[in-house]
Amino acid sequence: MRGDNIALRNLSLAIGAGEHVAILGPNGCGKSTLIKTITRDCYPLANPESSVKIMGEAIWNVFELRNLLGIVSNDLMTQCTREITGYDIVLSGFFSGIGIWPNNEVTDAMRQRTGEVLAMLQAAHLAEKPVDEMSSGEARRMMIGRALVHDPRALLLDEPSTSLDLFAQHELRETVRTLAQSGLGILLVTHHLADIIPEIERVIFMRGGQVVGDGPKAKMLTPESLKGLFGLDVELAERDGYYHLW
Repeated sequence: MRGDNIALRNLSLAIGAGEHVAILGPNGCGKSTLIKTITRDCYPLANPESSVKIMGEAIWNVFELRNLLGIVSNDLMTQCTREITGYDIVLSGFFSGIGIWPNNEVTDAMRQRTGEVLAMLQAAHLAEKPVDEMSSGEARRMMIGRALVHDPRALLLDEPSTSLDLFAQHELRETVRTLAQSGLGILLVTHHLADIIPEIERVIFMRGGQVVGDGPKAKMLTPESLKGLFGLDVELAERDGYYHLW
């Protein structure tokens, strides 16, 4: 439940470790709530038929779980303030927060890993730049860095291209492609078809809080199936492994 609304209902889903998966659906279909359920920000109603297991375990210390799942969401971006630099955003991933606080004990190993992640993302030049002076694409890259400092087993991306211009969208997708090719599991939630990078093999459709389709990308991404998902006639084109919808 989200307030008085049932956000997810009769949902049954399994995603394997290391899979590259996209969850596609219209606004309000429950995609973001599903991500929050995986990250333990939301819990299913308590009844004998409901259960959620993450990496085989039903009960988690949330901070331990978030060391294994890298999370990039627009909710986190709203917590950024002008005093926070790119370096501090990435470093704060060790503390499951945004920015560094007086009670955070920063070690040399954490500083070294932060530098390595910035270098990997080709973003070392953003280390000292305040977040309010960054473009949306630069700030999103810092949030990906924050999600990677623990060397997680999977990266969860919730509507990652929101508010990004065309060039920033391209940079974001190239970054995610590189991570997918490294073997990192990718779970992408979006309603933009062009966010689905070529490395994603499986697409899940959600509508009305339920899974309404699940299968290989080529089978799922057809004009007929997308018309049923979004409720309007569409045209579809594929180029260089990317699908485009209008």
